Amino acid sequence: MFLLNSVTPSGGLRRWWPCLALAALHAAALADSDVEKLTKDPKNWAMQAGNLANHRYSELKQINSGNAGQLTVAWTFSTGVLRGHEGGPLVIGDMLYVHSPFPNKVYAIALEDQSIKWKYEPKQDPAVIPVMCCDVVNRGVAYANGKIFLQQADTTLVALDAKTGAEIWKVKTGDPKKGETTTNTPHVFKDKVLTGVSGGEFGVRGRLTAYDINTGKELWKAHSTGPDKDMLIDPARTMAWANGKMTPVGKDSSLKSWKGDQWKLGGGTTWGWYSYDPELNLVYYGTGNPSTWNPRQRPGDNKWSMTIFARDLDTGMAKWAFQMTPHDEWDYDGVNEMILADVKVKGKQRKTLVHFDRNGFGYTMDRVTGELLVAEKFDPAVNWATHVDMKTGRPQVVAKYSTDQNGEEVNSKGVCPAALGSKDQQPASYSQKTGLFYVPTNHVCMDYEPFKVEYTAGQPYVGATLEMYPAPDSHGGLGNFIAWDAGTGKIVWSKPEKFSVWSGALSTAGDVVFYGTLEGYLKAVDHNGKELWKFKTPSGIIGNINTWEYKGRQYIGVLSGIGGWAGIGLAAGLTKSTDGLGAAGGYKDLAKYTELGGVLTVFALPDTAAAGGDRTAAQDK
Repeated sequence: MFLLNSVTPSGGLRRWWPCLALAALHAAALADSDVEKLTKDPKNWAMQAGNLANHRYSELKQINSGNAGQLTVAWTFSTGVLRGHEGGPLVIGDMLYVHSPFPNKVYAIALEDQSIKWKYEPKQDPAVIPVMCCDVVNRGVAYANGKIFLQQADTTLVALDAKTGAEIWKVKTGDPKKGETTTNTPHVFKDKVLTGVSGGEFGVRGRLTAYDINTGKELWKAHSTGPDKDMLIDPARTMAWANGKMTPVGKDSSLKSWKGDQWKLGGGTTWGWYSYDPELNLVYYGTGNPSTWNPRQRPGDNKWSMTIFARDLDTGMAKWAFQMTPHDEWDYDGVNEMILADVKVKGKQRKTLVHFDRNGFGYTMDRVTGELLVAEKFDPAVNWATHVDMKTGRPQVVAKYSTDQNGEEVNSKGVCPAALGSKDQQPASYSQKTGLFYVPTNHVCMDYEPFKVEYTAGQPYVGATLEMYPAPDSHGGLGNFIAWDAGTGKIVWSKPEKFSVWSGALSTAGDVVFYGTLEGYLKAVDHNGKELWKFKTPSGIIGNINTWEYKGRQYIGVLSGIGGWAGIGLAAGLTKSTDGLGAAGGYKDLAKYTELGGVLTVFALPDTAAAGGDRTAAQDK
């Protein structure tokens, strides 16, 4: 108990401010979530990205480059849903939590015997399905303070009791009738759960919203476009990169970059992966494409779509912003993961943010200030821009591939990358051991023909026809798995794949890197890219590979279930080459290699191999 004041001899009040401060600190500590502490124990996989910084790296090393070839299936679990399975399972202690695409089932599974402790299946209106772009995926649940957080397709955010599955609270974060849906995982930082919105192809207005983890009360909301107050931007203090230095964004920075009220349909959706730096108290995320896909209908830079934001977690106020693709003409959403790592750039150690954008450029930023440090192509096929001007931060567009300059009803051919980017949301991994980034990539080009489109709430607002195909004059495949040096902006090695690598990667202290393929293979390579092992799972892999330890044994888990944008043709039965915004034609050969599915496959070493492997992280401690 804290004594806040007492009576002085003269009858006045003596105030005990130190006690009050301690009380406030104690209350804040109780309010914050336990997830950061849980991520520091490698036995858990407590966040979708493994930790706050989006590293997707594990200190576990029982499975290593010497014995990974002996991996075998430990157990499997069917989600009961046959659509695209993105994200992956969480593991906290002796429990595993796994999700499905629509209708967004959640299962709590006991690791001891793989029994289902509880199941949650929300009741959602199936009318939400046709409003979802690029399949009915969900990127996973979040955990904090005994709660499981699920962001449903119909924009309902729900907190469940992790022990029973009972609803604790739920809140509506959007309106599907306007084209708003949600596919992202919720992100828990301190005492807040953050979530975004999908629907850039329906003319929605993107935003990031923070809720109290205990009550579901909205704490702040930051829009991607519009007036400064709506975006939580301070014209004099929010900074942006210009003329080789950070400068204030100025008043009405978004409004001035749109024609009339187009910002109200401006897109800039927020369905990707967020990260958080506790020392700086900054949350980082990206915004998506401006609406419509026809650039002639929205002149200007269309701020702040296609932007990396750094915001104060407590207030939501933007500290800095960096727009990667001003006046986007190709649907190069900027929502991909922001990886926080300390990287040496030009001989100096920097606190950086590393981002592999859909536009094909790998960015290394100073995450404290927002300064642009490196911007280089991470796929050799990229041709829509020659380079990024390091003073302005603007890509230098090649006129031949400018869909705006070429005009409406003109087919711009041979644009690389395709609209799904040199990398979509499938997250990369940063190895704390090697200092390299392991990146699943697309090696895909397109023909892009914009046309005029009218806005109707809840109806597609795209305005472009696409066809996709493998990058020409290359290995003939649609993907590569690469290792990247973020300090120099160079590819260290590249492993070609027949199809795009659409799974999230995982690197470990055992000198093994894991990734999945659209044909359904889970692959293990060493840190030099040499293939050590592969296993064909029941369906194509668009999920993320996670790892954990239970009773002294390391496990690797991955969801397989073909779908997502790349697999939408197979998942939804689309056959025209332009269906699925061009993906149905580009990935038509997938049907020769895999089928629909929905299975969690868990791998481990045989008992003898595990006993003879390296010591576990727990034993090392």
